[in-house]
Amino acid sequence: MAESSLKEQLASAVKTAMREKDKERLVTLRMAQAAVKQIEIDERRELSDDDVLKVLDKMLKQRRDAASQYDEAGRSELADKERAEMAIIEEFMPVALTEEELESLIRTAISATGAEGMPDMGKVMNELRPQVVGRVDMGLLSKQVRAALAG
Repeated sequence: MAESSLKEQLASAVKTAMREKDKERLVTLRMAQAAVKQIEIDERRELSDDDVLKVLDKMLKQRRDAASQYDEAGRSELADKERAEMAIIEEFMPVALTEEELESLIRTAISATGAEGMPDMGKVMNELRPQVVGRVDMGLLSKQVRAALAG
């Protein structure tokens, strides 16, 4: 059987959560479905798996930021809720890149773009972005590219 699209996987997970009466999971999955649907309506087009990954990646970043803000404010119960939502969303993301894979991709992108220093960072990031979407935190990627170009 062919691998189903991310949207189909989300829909299937929603049905399973409904059957199992898993309210927290259901709310998070429906939120993800709604975010995808909203973009499809706004842009009047069907989203590809890559587009869906970008939506989920953005949702993860929002939750990561919110969790750290809640931690700083001493609201651990809210931070835990954000982390629980992150865990559910992460189930639909591709396997994260290892440190070695990431370093290799950065070296390849630097040589492919002919980057020689910090002014070329944008070129390198644009080369890497399609290859790493959903597989690495973009903030971490940016730091590592900066370090590679400076070093």
